[in-house]
Amino acid sequence: MTVALALLCGAAAVGWWGPRWLGHLDLRRRDPLVLIVCWLLSMVGVALAAVAGVILLLLPGHGEVGALVATLHHCWDAVQHGSPPQIEELAGVLGVALLAAATARLAVVAFTKCRRRSRAGQEHLAVLRLAARIDGDKPTTLWLAHDGPLAFSLAGRAGAVVATDGLTRYLPAASVAAVLEHERAHLRGRHHLLIAIVDAASAVLPVVPLFRKAPTAIRELVELTADVAAVRACGVAAVHTALLGVARHDAPGGALAMANDAIDVRLARLQSSTAVPGKTRRAASCGVAAVIATAVPFLTAAALLLAVVAVACSMTGA
Repeated sequence: MTVALALLCGAAAVGWWGPRWLGHLDLRRRDPLVLIVCWLLSMVGVALAAVAGVILLLLPGHGEVGALVATLHHCWDAVQHGSPPQIEELAGVLGVALLAAATARLAVVAFTKCRRRSRAGQEHLAVLRLAARIDGDKPTTLWLAHDGPLAFSLAGRAGAVVATDGLTRYLPAASVAAVLEHERAHLRGRHHLLIAIVDAASAVLPVVPLFRKAPTAIRELVELTADVAAVRACGVAAVHTALLGVARHDAPGGALAMANDAIDVRLARLQSSTAVPGKTRRAASCGVAAVIATAVPFLTAAALLLAVVAVACSMTGA
């Protein structure tokens, strides 16, 4: 049972303290895509460790494999007797039931949220197409005769960027291009779907800080990621001017607008002149981050096992 408990404790530790560790990373200098990978794969790692722990509770021997674990049980049995098998089996059955319920709820909530967002986006687009001038580029850009400088993206079967004539009145051409590139980056990166999934995970496990705080963090990070794409295409100055000039809080629900989230952090990042990462370096960094973030709960469990070995052996003199 010790290995199973270690995995469950490792999952709980990362689920509780993970947001603090991730919160110490400097958003002004780190690649936001790598941080998105860290958040998502940390959540996956916590889920996998919890599932592995519950499965081990139901297996004969509870995962007692290898010389290290054999030594652990030898030392631990010297200081106390193990839990009755009936309790272990009951814990395993209850764990499986909880995991099944959480998985089913996640699937239902994710499907519902994604369908609701898609339906709302399609309804908004249907109305906007009636009043807008349509630019046939991919993705489609809908231009509205509105004096305020506003732009946002809406997802759906065929996502679109919505922009107003006020952009061209109040912003230079380079900044208008930066705004449009920012919104297109949201559509290319499927950021709307990503936010819907994270929102669903948060709704299912709100008691776990890693899941509860993920939606806010991911919203900020997708804006930073879209800024990186805009800087690569249009330059820092154009993005900085656009971020200051675009109107705030006028986009419909479910849309991603350029000036809605993390404005201060994004301006600070632009002013810090952080280099735009190349594709190869970015892919390598994301790969390393994915492996580390997924492994952290398991590494934490291993560290807990070693700590128990040390304590148990020191108590028995083994």
